Amino acid sequence: MYAVIDIESNGAGFRQESIIEIAVFRYDGHEIVDQFISLVNPESEITPYVQKLTNISPKMVRTAPKFPEIARRIIEITRNTILVGHNIEFDYRMLRQEFKRLGYEFKINTLDTIPLAKKLIPEAESYSLGKLVKSLGIPLVDQHRAAGDARATLELFKLLLIKDKDSEIIQQHHEESNGKTYLNKVRNLTQDLPAARGIIYLQNKDGKIIYYDFVDDLSKFAKHLFSSKLKRWKQIQEETEQIQYELTGSNLLAKLMISTKGLRKKENLQYGLFHRGEKYFVEKTVNIKTEEPLLRFRSFTEGLKAVNFLQSRPELQDVEKLKDLLTMRDRSELWSSEGRTLGEKSFLIIENGQLNAFGFYEFHTQINTRKKIDAIKIPFTRFSDDVKNELKLSLLRGDFTVYPLPK
Repeated sequence: MYAVIDIESNGAGFRQESIIEIAVFRYDGHEIVDQFISLVNPESEITPYVQKLTNISPKMVRTAPKFPEIARRIIEITRNTILVGHNIEFDYRMLRQEFKRLGYEFKINTLDTIPLAKKLIPEAESYSLGKLVKSLGIPLVDQHRAAGDARATLELFKLLLIKDKDSEIIQQHHEESNGKTYLNKVRNLTQDLPAARGIIYLQNKDGKIIYYDFVDDLSKFAKHLFSSKLKRWKQIQEETEQIQYELTGSNLLAKLMISTKGLRKKENLQYGLFHRGEKYFVEKTVNIKTEEPLLRFRSFTEGLKAVNFLQSRPELQDVEKLKDLLTMRDRSELWSSEGRTLGEKSFLIIENGQLNAFGFYEFHTQINTRKKIDAIKIPFTRFSDDVKNELKLSLLRGDFTVYPLPK
């Protein structure tokens, strides 16, 4: 029994997407025995690109059911089936993501028609759904709509079943995709990791943390670690059975969070901002050992952006005024900016020119009294050079909206 699926999303950022349309055809190998097709209210915006691609407008989904209202139906129609899709990784990830938001773990075996088509139709010029089915004479009505794409995928799958007379390739692909191999262990461990900054925790079968680190890209780091041939990773690769992570947001928030946990990630800030002859310039710090740079950067390009920004601010051409700004002398303020996830905000507490706490709050929460702030703040005292430099960069870039410090 198969459940052939197609999903359209609202086009939000990775791991932040929501389903706006879903189609599932339950197929017993002979005929469609059940089907479910529905628009879905994502409770968030649909990007202009997706609206143009799918012709699904915000007005169309406004009165559509929300995902929690259709979750039971999805479970029913996919129960005891193999989930089939063209690039099934996307559809499966979307389902897992939506169910995870409900506190439910959705698991099912899958089959992807793309690698199957490559094995059984090697002469095809393209394996995109639209071009592939057109070359095979399979009708595709309402392309980029869930029902149209799912029905075309079903017809493609029927053809693949016919071509694979003894079901050897499909069975082999199913076993490869869902078997207990190292590659599938890695896939299952890393498939839900976001491409975002965070602290990663690798745990063994008993839940004990055997490795942790702060990384710029959780997904990329994990995949690199598990594909590495270096001996230093071998034991970790073998023992890791689950991965946990904690998002840390912007560079500054990341540095603040890892500092409070006693972690360090040493960065190579080899470029510095200097001032000479009434001009700002960027140079490697090793080339100018007689003076301390005003700011440090990971790359020359990052430093050049700072120079261009300063050139656009006449009031900061005086280097003493820049120094005064960066020291935050006598400032007592609340700084607010984006948080770690969609719908979250972050804040810093600056008192008498010093950062003494930070924290996070929901977008719609009001933190207009000191009592509310004190209840959610995270005290901060670990001022490494990296933290000090990142705080200055954030101040210079204007990453935060500045408010008077509530009393």
